[in-house]
Amino acid sequence: MSVGIRAVGAYAPRFRVTAEAFEEAWGSFDAPGVETKAVPDADEDALTMGYEAATRALDAAEVAPEEVDFLAFASTTPPLAEEDLTVRLGSLLGVESDATRHVFTGSTRAGTRALAAALDAGPERGLVVVADCPRGEPHDAREHAAGAGAAAFVVGPEAPLRVTERVEHADAYPGTRFRRTGEERVGSIDAGVYDRNAFVRPLAAAVEDIEVGDLDAAAIQMPDGKLPYRAAGAMGLDNGTVHAGGTVSTLGDTGAASVPLGLASALSEGAERLLAVSWGSGAGADAFLLAAEGEVPVSLALDGDEEVSYAEYLRLRGEITAEEPDGGGAYVSVPTWHRSLPQRHRLVAGRCPECGTYTFPPEGACRGCDTLVEFEEVALSGDGTVEAQTEIGKGGAPPEFAELQSRSGAFGVAIVAFDAPDGGEATAPAMVVGDAAVGDRVEATQRRIYTQEGVTRYGFKVRRAE
Repeated sequence: MSVGIRAVGAYAPRFRVTAEAFEEAWGSFDAPGVETKAVPDADEDALTMGYEAATRALDAAEVAPEEVDFLAFASTTPPLAEEDLTVRLGSLLGVESDATRHVFTGSTRAGTRALAAALDAGPERGLVVVADCPRGEPHDAREHAAGAGAAAFVVGPEAPLRVTERVEHADAYPGTRFRRTGEERVGSIDAGVYDRNAFVRPLAAAVEDIEVGDLDAAAIQMPDGKLPYRAAGAMGLDNGTVHAGGTVSTLGDTGAASVPLGLASALSEGAERLLAVSWGSGAGADAFLLAAEGEVPVSLALDGDEEVSYAEYLRLRGEITAEEPDGGGAYVSVPTWHRSLPQRHRLVAGRCPECGTYTFPPEGACRGCDTLVEFEEVALSGDGTVEAQTEIGKGGAPPEFAELQSRSGAFGVAIVAFDAPDGGEATAPAMVVGDAAVGDRVEATQRRIYTQEGVTRYGFKVRRAE
């Protein structure tokens, strides 16, 4: 039985910076077709955005994380150049340890390469997560276009969305969109016609052997808002079809997530016959022709609700912020942090076998009967109510949070009563994403906590419930 896409999830950060903000700062804006772009929060990266998209895809597919038997993560901006990030992502999501795992990176084709691998593997319940947040030099076109976002696909048999044709093509074009070892910023030789040919020709060649027919939407790699339309002309597609599969005007260049996000957006608008064509520097291309044979569950969170100035944009990206001061702070070794991962990643609390009271973390004496017991471990849902809240401003945070505070400003901390089974609750402290007041309902999410000993720690925070 052939394997297809069972459900789709997508996520973009809530912050937006406009083309006008760049024009005020630089006198021009060098990303045609981009009106606004998504900006990651100070504690967001490709891994946390991927978590957001993955949870939405799993919910839409009604698949529990522990049922996932194949997990792939793709990005050109993995938080670490060498580490199997599917292990961390799997821990954040609750994927079982024996699931097959693959990481794809090094190209803006990484997302479609991951999807192709999942389709070939034929899992019962596969999860493909693609997230990216590219960067360029502050003055160049790649930085002007650079956005952020993530998409995720649940893959398996008896899926409503089928890949009916698939082609790939590679043609050597050195010098187009590359990132040197150890550098954060994407570069190019900016050779004009050469760059355009390197983009258009592989895409057109990949589509050449496909019977495209009538389409509702085409998601074509979106380094800016102009190049997809240049490629569409070479592929014989009309502008309306390309527009229906586009996200670059509001999210910017989302790198490896560009085509997956375009697919997710088009599916949410009811598209049933789609073309997805990704491009990767080098240059190569993947083309997928997809057909929906029923309703495809889609869960998106792509709307930004907070515009930032150009200076705030630089601060969020860490361009103009201070570094962590020397000394002080609460040292937590990596082995100690590792022991607390079930609590930090999946909110595992303890239920007292004597009185049924929930205690978080599940250690020490029971909060209800003050008895030293062996707790029954229970993962909380992540939904809760703020019982107390305060804000930590400049100078009030431990040194390990200095970078976060420098980039995002004052941040909130709350005491949250999390919902537990059987009507119980477990109280725990949590950092707040955005604003949340006493009495607000909140939900847990996963963000960067801080980096210590060179190791970035991830854990739960809360935000106002959607």
